[in-house]
Amino acid sequence: MLCIGLFGTCGSSIWRTRFIKKYEELGIRFFNPQLPPGEWKEELATVEAEHLSKDDIILFPVTAETYGSGSLAETGFSILQVSKNIENRSLIVFIENRLQQQLQIKNPEAYNESMRARALVIAHLKKINLPNVFIVDSLEKMLELSIKLYEVKKLQSEIFEYKSNFQKII
Repeated sequence: MLCIGLFGTCGSSIWRTRFIKKYEELGIRFFNPQLPPGEWKEELATVEAEHLSKDDIILFPVTAETYGSGSLAETGFSILQVSKNIENRSLIVFIENRLQQQLQIKNPEAYNESMRARALVIAHLKKINLPNVFIVDSLEKMLELSIKLYEVKKLQSEIFEYKSNFQKII
């Protein structure tokens, strides 16, 4: 079954709310690793890793509301994972190239490190030439592209199923 993995910025971020609402309206299956505070358990890391390595479409927004160190590090792993299966998996990345001002005030060192990491990851992403890795410049475009990719993958799945059933008849 097709599945979209909603990775990237967690914490108190609410970017997933709009995506989940739209996916539910359209009957799109998704995995949301973000849980309410206090509900995450160490054994859930295995479930999350499984989805990150197998979901058909991986979303990776790194928003301006967190330093995003973990998410920025995971983008490289995600690219490696989807590059192993170019035909069946896709990755959509959105990295805001700024941070909220209060994060600079709160921890200038973490702010500077995040800005440096964001610039490096964006520069590296621009050099990647894989047909299944997409870089977008907004959450709106990420949502739109994820729905289009899901529709394409669903059609491909139906076509391959048709082909498989036809070959059984012959």
